[in-house]
Amino acid sequence: MDKFCAAVHQKGYTLGGLTLGECIDLANELKVRVSDIVIEEAMATNKMSREEVASSVMAAFGHNLYAMEMGLTSGKSFLMGTVGQDLADTEVCLIDDLFVNKALKYTLSAQVGNHVVGLMPCAGTGDSCTYTGLVKTLLDMLEDKQEIARLVALMVKIGCIFRAGKSSTGCNMEGFGAGAAATAAVMAEMLEATPNQVGQAVTLALSPTIANPCTPRVMVSGLCAAHLGGGILIGHLAAKLVVKTTIPITVPPDVMIAMAAAVHPVSAREVVPVVIRYMEPFFKTNEAVEQYIGPEIKARDTERIHTTLAQAQAQARTLAAQANSIIKPFGDAVVGGSSQAVGSPTNTARIAHELAQGEITGVKIELYPELFARRGINIPGILMAAVHGAATDNAGLYREIMNQVINSGLQVEIVETDEPQVQRVTIYATGKNSMITALNRGGGRLVIKEAVPSVAAAQAAARKLNIDIVD
Repeated sequence: MDKFCAAVHQKGYTLGGLTLGECIDLANELKVRVSDIVIEEAMATNKMSREEVASSVMAAFGHNLYAMEMGLTSGKSFLMGTVGQDLADTEVCLIDDLFVNKALKYTLSAQVGNHVVGLMPCAGTGDSCTYTGLVKTLLDMLEDKQEIARLVALMVKIGCIFRAGKSSTGCNMEGFGAGAAATAAVMAEMLEATPNQVGQAVTLALSPTIANPCTPRVMVSGLCAAHLGGGILIGHLAAKLVVKTTIPITVPPDVMIAMAAAVHPVSAREVVPVVIRYMEPFFKTNEAVEQYIGPEIKARDTERIHTTLAQAQAQARTLAAQANSIIKPFGDAVVGGSSQAVGSPTNTARIAHELAQGEITGVKIELYPELFARRGINIPGILMAAVHGAATDNAGLYREIMNQVINSGLQVEIVETDEPQVQRVTIYATGKNSMITALNRGGGRLVIKEAVPSVAAAQAAARKLNIDIVD
């Protein structure tokens, strides 16, 4: 304990407010597990013994484990049905991994129990489902009670940080995001990961959950199962990838968690209303409640729902009509790792090259903020297309172009523009200059907005080059 407190003081950390990254740093310093640091922090902050901390951590799950048992044995949810009882059947297997299968079964049972007797929330009741599922699985599969308590302490340390960060609606800071992060940390330690690998697993697990809304506000039958179960599966995948491969993960977990918390209210304002519009027709209603709603409000809601469904069907038909034939589903290969960040801007430059005449003397590249931030991968593609007219799959030239351009002395200007989705390439040449202003549409596709000498000429060049132009 003295050694731990001395290390905390030396590093200038706040005892009782250690971040996950700081726990990892201390674990490296003291050559212990991250979960050991979490236990030590609780001991020092609460002036408790290790046994007292372990007992308190496990005791916190008393009610939630009861709710899980209800969902597993007799509970029925108005949104989840009797999925817990269904999964209690030993013949039912969701995934062929005993630990993961149990965790899924218990997590979804806890969600049913949440609707029957309620759960004690952490960031929300969604991640409490995941934590409860993991706790019950650990109790089933491990004999060492101290090891179980240590893993659970790590899990709830992460959960409590998410609890502090959750300020609005959204599964990104609850069942999906917090659940995935906590699952990744627990499974990584079970795989004897290093402290740094525990943090990497959390970062990797969090990545696909950023900005993910609830489904929404948990009013649509069944959809929560994929959020809660997905947190388990993504956490498991992240831990295995980090421990069993050399995959590079460079984002510290503290940065990833801070970003998740910052995106969370933005998602609630911008994403959730769109999701609600499409999902409202499928909201479960309570007829006893509806009798108190006036007929004019019900009529308005019905009209809005019919309009939404008609619009969704029309959108689906438009997408189907624009879709490629299954016999030619893919676009051209794109070197550089992203058809959006590299493919679409490279094709913009290919069109500009096709329209320029004479010797090329300079290239100006203007990119909207997301593409500008990813300039390390897209500028080589843009330049190889602008200078040589190279296609998106020219891997050899992609690797060589920067040296070529630097050695040639070609004038290159790279500018960030605040115009949404805009990628603009201007080529200066001895015969005739060219310019293409396009909107990025991913998959190597683009929308031509302006062009020199003309939009018509640019569209003709795109057809010649077999570049997909969309409206």
